[in-house]
Amino acid sequence: MNRVAGIPRRMATAAVAIVSITALSACQGIYDLPLPGGAASSGDVYRVTAEFADVLDLVPQSSVKVNQVTVGTVEKIELTGWTARVTVRLPDSVKLPENAVAELKQTSLLGEKYVQLEPPTGVTPVGILRDGDNIPLAHTGRNTEVEEVLSALSLLLNGGGVAQLKVIETELSHALGGNETQIRDLIVQLNTFVGGLDKQKSEIVRAIEGIDALSAKIAARKGDLAAALEALPKGLKVLADQRKQLTTMLTALSNLGAVGTRVITAAKADTVANLQALAPVLGQLASAGDSLPKSFHLLLTYPFPDEAANTIRGDYTNLYATADLNLHSVQQNLGQPALPTVPVPGLPTVPPVPLPPLPTPSVPPLVPLGPRPTPSPCIGVVCLGLGNQRPPQGFWAGFGFGFGSGATGYSWLSLIHTGGAA
Repeated sequence: MNRVAGIPRRMATAAVAIVSITALSACQGIYDLPLPGGAASSGDVYRVTAEFADVLDLVPQSSVKVNQVTVGTVEKIELTGWTARVTVRLPDSVKLPENAVAELKQTSLLGEKYVQLEPPTGVTPVGILRDGDNIPLAHTGRNTEVEEVLSALSLLLNGGGVAQLKVIETELSHALGGNETQIRDLIVQLNTFVGGLDKQKSEIVRAIEGIDALSAKIAARKGDLAAALEALPKGLKVLADQRKQLTTMLTALSNLGAVGTRVITAAKADTVANLQALAPVLGQLASAGDSLPKSFHLLLTYPFPDEAANTIRGDYTNLYATADLNLHSVQQNLGQPALPTVPVPGLPTVPPVPLPPLPTPSVPPLVPLGPRPTPSPCIGVVCLGLGNQRPPQGFWAGFGFGFGSGATGYSWLSLIHTGGAA
């Protein structure tokens, strides 16, 4: 009976063993075993993915931290080509920008790996990270592994540069020994030089930018420069062929310079004297101001000014001049003191004498002989001709000349005229 009861127990044990073996055979490693628990396992959550070039030994259920605080969990790790895609689970209370960055870090030297999420540095955060968003490969990274540091250190210690450190230290000691003052002065001068460069940093940058612009212009005219370089040998050949003529010309120019120097030296005193003698003339010309240019208006038409053109009427012109013969005015114009006035006594009055009327002689009428020239209307005037200007009033003396052939085409030039209108 016991044998019969033990058979089902053994069969159950074998079935459990078969199931366990089957489950273990389906796993590729211990990392495939899901771990229980983890942050953001319940409630309102959202999932985002991050692409990594190397996830190292990151496993599902690893922590996801923001500002060193665990807020989420790594839910799944997949391989897409040569890129690992990590799916993380975050609670809705965690708000991150759309351009957030993800980085693989380690809790301690031998601690576990975790995913660090944070806003970008040096770039303005944009948008909000939502469910289903993906952090691209350009925004992810990882820290250096301890194994990598130890490997680099072993390369340095095993056949690296450590053996040469002693040689370097010895040679530096020999080079600096006894030259401490010069080395200190060199350091001070180097500090001054670097400080000067730092103060002129903007100028140096501007010079570099100018060189860059010049290089761009030269590159743009590369064809012209190539043509010029191709034509340059021909020009040099012409200069080489005419070297003898150029040498002769330069020699003659040197002789001319020597002769010119002797002439200038010999005539130096005379030239200085001429310039000194010319100084008063130039001074007077300068003091004349605009009077000299104005004199040319009359010089070319002397004795007639430019206004004489307004008096020309056809083939004749009328010209006159006025002279004041008042001695008082002349004396004042000459700057002489005024003459004393002499009182003139009044003449005695003479009674009027009645005169008998004169008989009027009878004059026979004149026979008309044709048109006669109009008699001169001048009274008390010395007239040397006839003119078509109206007679002046007062005393005047003058002479006239005319141009033209009209019956009354004479013109007068009155030199002395006082009183009345011209």
